[in-house]
Amino acid sequence: MKKGKEIALVTAGILAGIAVSGPATQAMAGLMANPSSQQFYVNEQRVPMQAYEINGSNYVKLRDVGQAVGFGVVYDAATNTVTIHPDKPYEMEVNAPASTTPTSQTTPCNADGSINVPQDGSRYVPQAGDVIRCDDGTNYTITDVSRYDKNYFADGPVGPLPEAACDWSQFDQPELPKAEVRRFNDPDGDYIFIRNLYETRRMLYSLYNAMDEDDWIMQNGSPRMRGDGTPWVHIHLTLPEDKVGTPFWPWREEAVPEMLHSCPGGDYYLEVWDVFKNGKFIRTEYNLR
Repeated sequence: MKKGKEIALVTAGILAGIAVSGPATQAMAGLMANPSSQQFYVNEQRVPMQAYEINGSNYVKLRDVGQAVGFGVVYDAATNTVTIHPDKPYEMEVNAPASTTPTSQTTPCNADGSINVPQDGSRYVPQAGDVIRCDDGTNYTITDVSRYDKNYFADGPVGPLPEAACDWSQFDQPELPKAEVRRFNDPDGDYIFIRNLYETRRMLYSLYNAMDEDDWIMQNGSPRMRGDGTPWVHIHLTLPEDKVGTPFWPWREEAVPEMLHSCPGGDYYLEVWDVFKNGKFIRTEYNLR
């Protein structure tokens, strides 16, 4: 596949192959598709893919390959075409025909209309009727967002992200994690937890501003360093499985500074999840450690 070249695949089927007609269609009608038990690896890292074994060969969805390898895939329903963008990062988009009701916001979509939550840290505002693609490959329909920005005990919407009160570039610069969508079913209900990268940025920026105000961390206008030259404060935007955070909701501006000033220095863990139960938005949960 050459760099910079866009390849249009006309009349794409549900698998990686292209739909055919005539005698080929009749031949394919006799083929049996069974779920494949084989595992797939990219750069020695296992990647989940839904694959089917047909006549001794594995068939996977083109969008899954694009997501695993990192190339763009665009499906245009109006012209019934799929376009591959080798030089663009993965983002499965759907160019819907004019008769289709668009989503309420610009959000990466899959061929079936389900939404992939943003991975760039931009804000996703859930809407009733949104169908979310979960990490396990299932779709989850949101039915009630009446509590969104109206959490119990909240004064109202949280407002814009904090502005820089100092030079943030002098502090630890962790990368945003993947915006996971975890789904859990138990006798109490059907849950999804969406990692909220936008609110994760709120916590990170609040921490930066608080660090600049802490005399223990800042020395002579610069962040304190350890004896080995590494930063006194290390920031992580996920919680390891062996660590438990202190969750709170709704958002409290003083929560991050309070944590920092109570124990300046060391490793800080921040993460935020939007919680849904049986299709209903429950809360945005902030976690600190």
